[in-house]
Amino acid sequence: MARRKRSSPVLQKAVLRAAGMNSIAPNLDVGNGLTLPAFSTLIETMRAKENAYNSALSNLDKLYSEMLQTESELGDMTEHMLMGVGTRYGKSSVEYGMAGGVPKTQRRKGLRGNSPTPSSQQPSFVAIHSSNGNGKKSVATS
Repeated sequence: MARRKRSSPVLQKAVLRAAGMNSIAPNLDVGNGLTLPAFSTLIETMRAKENAYNSALSNLDKLYSEMLQTESELGDMTEHMLMGVGTRYGKSSVEYGMAGGVPKTQRRKGLRGNSPTPSSQQPSFVAIHSSNGNGKKSVATS
């Protein structure tokens, strides 16, 4: 997703004010160093900085996309390299383990389709409460 570019409402307001002031006098000077040429210069400086910022965001988006593509290629090559070591030396070899694979002899055997539940989570007995009709409850365990 591309980063959102910045648009300055202060810059837009200043451009409109400068246009209005320019109709009063092109070299308007209201004192204390506040002149229309200085105002226009600051507007152009802000516009240049905003453009530079938005260009930098675009370059950053491009760099991020390139990085994700390279990361994907690296992941594929990593997998292919391990498969190559497994093909050359065997999946039960020490070399396969050195390359980051789990040798066949060290793999954990599990039940297919069922994840094993630790015995600490399995109940050791089940209590069944039932009423025998006379208002008393009886408890049966299995």
